[in-house]
Amino acid sequence: MFNQSSSVSLIYVVEIAKTPQNVDVTWSKTTSSHSLTIKIENVKDEQQNHHQPVKIDLSGSSFWAKKGLKSLEANGTRVDVYWDFRQAKFSNFPEPSSGFYVSLVSQNATVLTIGDLRNEALKRTKKNPSATEAALVSKQEHVHGKRVFYTRTAFGGGESRRENEVVIETSLSGPSDPEMWITVDGVPAIRIMNLNWRFRGNEVVTVSDGVSLEIFWDVHDWLFEPSGSSSGLFVFKPKAGFESKCLSFNGGYGDGEGEDHDVEDDDSSPKYCHVLYAVKELEFPCQKN
Repeated sequence: MFNQSSSVSLIYVVEIAKTPQNVDVTWSKTTSSHSLTIKIENVKDEQQNHHQPVKIDLSGSSFWAKKGLKSLEANGTRVDVYWDFRQAKFSNFPEPSSGFYVSLVSQNATVLTIGDLRNEALKRTKKNPSATEAALVSKQEHVHGKRVFYTRTAFGGGESRRENEVVIETSLSGPSDPEMWITVDGVPAIRIMNLNWRFRGNEVVTVSDGVSLEIFWDVHDWLFEPSGSSSGLFVFKPKAGFESKCLSFNGGYGDGEGEDHDVEDDDSSPKYCHVLYAVKELEFPCQKN
């Protein structure tokens, strides 16, 4: 059985009032709550003045509460957030897989729409898309599991890019040396043997659609912090000659507090990066009666 994802944060760069802004879209799910939080920050604001976020409760049972409108401010400009989750379909991930939209509108233009019901969003907002296309630059995810960790992400570019399936499998106990396998779309990408010695590293592989992908890993705590749950860090970055910044979003290695990861090249346009924190839960041996 695949793992459960507890939180997913996506960072989009959009243009609001002729200024680039980071839109942080965070989906969170626990045993007692399920929510979506949207906040906006100025890309060039070193002080990182945080504006009041919009929080949407997804755990309510009321059908009509799943459609709404709220507003927030960015760079002194009003931003309206429209959403509709009445037809949303959820699985093991906190974000829906289909049947929804979330749309941000500012100054008579739609600056960002996520979800598959884009035509419904356009009919409701009555605003055309902004001339500057929103760019997804980072995704950060916390997943929980024992031996297998699963996520979905999109390594290719463009509006029509499809999602890739990434599976991380581990064998950390038993008579053999610890090992780890990473597959992309069912095709083996990396097999790491002697994990006790290679608990940190990186490799460049070619995955489906001919995308060259750099994979970083740090699973030190899986091997050497056996008490309680421990986290492994994985970073997936398409390689195409770029400057990429894996933003920190209330999260980092281990306990969720980390630093930004930077890779510099000669192209300053925003590119995509996926940061995955795989929280390994304890396995308890079966007890015989």
